[in-house]
Amino acid sequence: MSESPRFVVLVPVKTLALAKSRLSGLPDQRRQELAAAFAQDTIAAVLDTPAVDRVLVLTDDFRFADKLAQAGCTVIPDGAGDDLNSSLVQAAADARRRWPGLRPVAVTADLPTLTSHDLSDALAGVPDGPAYVADHVGSGTTLYTASYDEFAPLFGNDSAVEHALSGARAIEGDLPTLRLDVDDVGDLGRALVLGVGTFTAAVTGRA
Repeated sequence: MSESPRFVVLVPVKTLALAKSRLSGLPDQRRQELAAAFAQDTIAAVLDTPAVDRVLVLTDDFRFADKLAQAGCTVIPDGAGDDLNSSLVQAAADARRRWPGLRPVAVTADLPTLTSHDLSDALAGVPDGPAYVADHVGSGTTLYTASYDEFAPLFGNDSAVEHALSGARAIEGDLPTLRLDVDDVGDLGRALVLGVGTFTAAVTGRA
């Protein structure tokens, strides 16, 4: 029987001044605070997941990077700027040099409800080839994984469809906290009902 894979999770974090622009109607400072909290809650859950050995954050927000490094992440610059998929491919290459025995997993940074339980369940269901988790509306992607040799994420519009067309397999299961990416105010309301992590709870007065 083969051993269960161990993982390095790649988390792309936008510069906070540019993040979560679709949270319209909120002051810039509030939007930045929420973006930071979402990322910190996402990363806290990832760090708490037993199958995850390393967390590699890619960001150009150097002040925020210090906080994430103190939390236990390895932090590198965002190598390709606005091209998320190219940045992730570069980050996977960096991870391969550092940790060749781990399998790379890209996880979005806007999952404030994420629990280590749901992430563990998703990782336990990973097939040998490329795989992804569709978001709560079924069109986007919150998680993508493949071996280093096959790693070719397709985040963007209709990314769940694009990943499926590329041959990646959908990871099944409810996984509610892994599917709920927060893009707009409606999503934030759904997240607060489901239950958010400590950082988002503090920012939204739910602590």
